[in-house]
Amino acid sequence: MISSFLINLAAFIVIIAGIKACTSVIVPFLLAAFFAVLASPILFWLRKKGLPDWLSIVFLILIFILMETGLGALLGTSVAEFTRELPVYQQRLGAIYGQVTEFAKKLGFTDVELAVLKELDVSKVMSFAASTLKSMGVLITNTFVIILTLIFMLLEAGGMIYKIEALNSLGFRETRELKLIMNGINNFFAIKTFTSFLTGLLIWLGLMIQGVDFPALWGVCAFALNFIPTIGSIIAAVPAVLLALVKLGFGHCLITLTIYIVVNIAIGNILEPRLMGEGVGLSPLVIFLSMAFWGWVLGPVGMFLSVPITMSLKIAMGVNKRTKWLAVLLGTNSEAEALLKRSNKVDEGSGSG
Repeated sequence: MISSFLINLAAFIVIIAGIKACTSVIVPFLLAAFFAVLASPILFWLRKKGLPDWLSIVFLILIFILMETGLGALLGTSVAEFTRELPVYQQRLGAIYGQVTEFAKKLGFTDVELAVLKELDVSKVMSFAASTLKSMGVLITNTFVIILTLIFMLLEAGGMIYKIEALNSLGFRETRELKLIMNGINNFFAIKTFTSFLTGLLIWLGLMIQGVDFPALWGVCAFALNFIPTIGSIIAAVPAVLLALVKLGFGHCLITLTIYIVVNIAIGNILEPRLMGEGVGLSPLVIFLSMAFWGWVLGPVGMFLSVPITMSLKIAMGVNKRTKWLAVLLGTNSEAEALLKRSNKVDEGSGSG
């Protein structure tokens, strides 16, 4: 038992080391897989409308190129301007930090009590945001590799239905599980993309109306980081809130913070659960650990893909009876509570019968 566990652990470590060593190759592949999952429902819809697969794929690739070109131009210009203004923002934040410290001393706080506050250098948040945005340039620098991989993945997705039907005709019993996994992953990504787009759009509009610098950039960040529940929203909000404080003052800082809170509660806690239903959430601890782990392995893109990867694994494990217990452990407490209530009702029904 112990030897088997150690062998599996050693194999896992070797695999992770190999992934980390081949990050430059694996990251474009994972991004292409992510885009292929998003595009496959559109591909199947176009097929139902009578459009040939090759023409549908050409249409989807053209849309992807246009979106990537526009996003690249937006990020390139905004990130360059943001980086150029970064020293001014950091200087202003440092001045505000000094004012807060002096005010705290007047209230009677000692240097010892303010030691924790001194360790919190908010000006570093801006430089971290700038470096992270720059590193996301992998979407632009690897465009050719991503598009090429995406084409082959869409070709494979187009024929996957026929392969599953062929397996079914040969007596392969797990075809139903494969369909459930594919449908679950497609539904999750489709709904998550819609809610993320709505989040980014509302954030962009709110910041633009206020006059916060680079509203489109923060809207894109809100869209991308919304794939990381709870934690992603906090990360996306911090630079924009600090920027509003630096450029517009404390009042607009509070308004910006309120916009982020209202939008994320309305979409993340009300709209999204209604669209997705039960069984699609992840434990906050699992989200944090997966983000830290995949961020360490794959870099900033790994943080972005951490929840989609983990969510796909959870959906796959939830379909199989032997691994369903792992899906329950990865899920939220409310999902486990709902599952327990359903189980109790079944037991009561069988007992009364």
